[in-house]
Amino acid sequence: MDAPLLQASRSLRAGLLIAGIVAILGSVIVWRQTERERAIDVEDIDRRARAITHVLSYTVHDALRGPLENVASRLGKRLEGQNRLLGCAVFGPDGRMLAAGKNIERLETPLVEMLQRLLPGDSDLSSTLRDAHQPVRVRAERMLRDDGEVSGTFVVVHDATFIDERAAARFTQGLCVVLVTAIVLATLVSGVTWFVYDRPLQHLADWMQRLRVQDSSDSPPVWLPSRQLVSESHRLAASYRAARTATFEEAHHAARSDRVWTSGRLRVHALDCLGIGNQLVVVSSREPYLHVRRAGQPHPIVPPGGVVTALDPILQACGGVWIAHGTGEADRETADATGRLTVPPADPRYTLRRVWMTPDEHDAYYGCCNDAIWPMCLLAHERPIFRTSDWMHYVAMNRRFADAVLSEVGDGDAVVLVQDYQMALVPRMVREIRPDLRICLFWHIPWPSVDAIRICPWREEILRGMLGADLIGFHLQQYCNNFLDTVDRMLEAKLDRDHFTAEVRGHATRVRALPISVQPWNERGVAAGPGLDRRHAELRQAHGLEGVEIAVGVDRVDHTKGLPERLRAFAHFLQKYPQHRGRVSLVQLAAPSRLHLKRYRDHLDEIVHFAEEINGQFATDGWKPIHLLVEQHDAGTVHAFLSMATIAIVSSLHDGMNLVAKEYVLAQDGLAGCLILSEFAGAAQQLADALVINPYDTEQFADAIRYAVEMPADERADRMRRLRRQVDEHNIYRWAADVLSGMHALPSAKVRPSAGAGALV
Repeated sequence: MDAPLLQASRSLRAGLLIAGIVAILGSVIVWRQTERERAIDVEDIDRRARAITHVLSYTVHDALRGPLENVASRLGKRLEGQNRLLGCAVFGPDGRMLAAGKNIERLETPLVEMLQRLLPGDSDLSSTLRDAHQPVRVRAERMLRDDGEVSGTFVVVHDATFIDERAAARFTQGLCVVLVTAIVLATLVSGVTWFVYDRPLQHLADWMQRLRVQDSSDSPPVWLPSRQLVSESHRLAASYRAARTATFEEAHHAARSDRVWTSGRLRVHALDCLGIGNQLVVVSSREPYLHVRRAGQPHPIVPPGGVVTALDPILQACGGVWIAHGTGEADRETADATGRLTVPPADPRYTLRRVWMTPDEHDAYYGCCNDAIWPMCLLAHERPIFRTSDWMHYVAMNRRFADAVLSEVGDGDAVVLVQDYQMALVPRMVREIRPDLRICLFWHIPWPSVDAIRICPWREEILRGMLGADLIGFHLQQYCNNFLDTVDRMLEAKLDRDHFTAEVRGHATRVRALPISVQPWNERGVAAGPGLDRRHAELRQAHGLEGVEIAVGVDRVDHTKGLPERLRAFAHFLQKYPQHRGRVSLVQLAAPSRLHLKRYRDHLDEIVHFAEEINGQFATDGWKPIHLLVEQHDAGTVHAFLSMATIAIVSSLHDGMNLVAKEYVLAQDGLAGCLILSEFAGAAQQLADALVINPYDTEQFADAIRYAVEMPADERADRMRRLRRQVDEHNIYRWAADVLSGMHALPSAKVRPSAGAGALV
């Protein structure tokens, strides 16, 4: 919802709240006044009934002195009524009706029941009876002889219909007055609230946005609810402009130095590349922080995955906006009406904008991602499933993310970093509206050969969506080659293989190998020194790992991670080299993933069964070869296991990069570890000092484990020292700097389209 509409709705809610209170109080007052006037009408009838009783009392006494059978004839027409008086009746001492007007003979039974309520000490009684035809007001008075004995009862009956009608009319009229007053009051309060508070605050918010994204020089609005707010806004603007200008000037000098890349260096480099007024916008399906409910309260957690690990420190360093799908059960209650909140929770550095999906949209969108695009690209021994209904939802959800980008950017300038295969169409959708924006798409999974892509029914739409970006990044040069080959075969495009660009309909896209990396552990708040030693001791005691050498694996439960192959190789290692039984244990941290899909549940069951089988074959009383820990582990636990393990095993069957390998290298401060790395993981292209294996070759895999266990300490230290240097020099901040530098080198169009975007499909 647009900000003006949100403010109008807030003003309206304030007016409705006050009007509702006035309406309730007014209705209560009208009801009480109506009941008071009803009581006056009843008292007026009772007064008339007493007067009639007084006038006819002597006649009734005389009639009751004779035979009771003659009472009716003696009284004659004196008991008949007129107008609102229905008539009178005379009852004997035994409660039997002796005489009555013809209009009240039908009331004999309820009148008898009423007279039975007269107590011996009572002389009269007044009551309202609800007859089937009409309400009546009855007054009964006992007739006493000279000796004090009861000779009978005289009853006067009035029609009380007019009382209800008059009360209803009064209440309706009063209620109409109250409602009209409430409506007028709601309108006045809403208008005053909007004019006095919401309108000035909206102007203030617009001014702050212009200051942030356009470096506007205009002054803050004058008409604000508080003079102090006006004064502080002026001071804030002056301080902000001064700090921004100083930092921008510093960036030109500091960003080009030869220091190791850090968050501070990246920050000034980002200012140098983005320029004043530009903001950084990241778009991905996965959010960096989600909220779950614990003990009834929202609790933030960091979801697993390389995208979050890589990009969160960049946004913390540079600021900006991260647009993602909100998946946590408590996500809605922790965000505002537009889905925004600031993160990290403990030290907010940037804005998270959550995009919502219905359950049906979620299933279809991720069905297209996980059942079609993902297996097609990763060659994960799964047959892709292409469903048209899933594709239509994929297009619709990409449009929703693109709209969120345009909403966050507004009229300002921005660099948009679109992440991975879930957002393949977003670059073109954004470019159709804002061709002046600089857009980068980073593809975190492999790009296969042309033949693998040819089976996709929507291959052209996906390629055109991706080529809406100015820069497309892959982990490896091989993936860049495959992508250009695919474009060459499937689209009418102009390719420049010397500069690795593809031009479609006048727009050129550069394709670059930009291998991603990780953030240093010391910036993540994990334990160090004595605290880390205590954590090691706790984990060894908790899992029975005292006195054994630890090999560790950290993976999502996914078909591409090669977990069955890893367990099979470790079992073969124990079988082939029995001297190491009881001395080495494999600790596998397995984070459950996509368990709503049956094939993932079956895959997890297979891994659990295989681990139990190996333990049943080799375990002894004091030693267990496999420790399978299936749960979501926090960063502190992952770091503790990686830092105390002398061996790390990464056996991916097909992986774009696999950042766990780099995280293990950075966790080895003592240089005592050894990395076993699959040749099918992208990290193998950079980490040449790892023991590179083919995870399908069980014999080679088992021998690599033995070699890692028996490797001399000096060789371990030499290998790990070179690995540390490579990862330190090519950390996540340098990756982000390379991306921003690549975007900065691109020409930026300044002409915007005059019409809206055309249809993508």
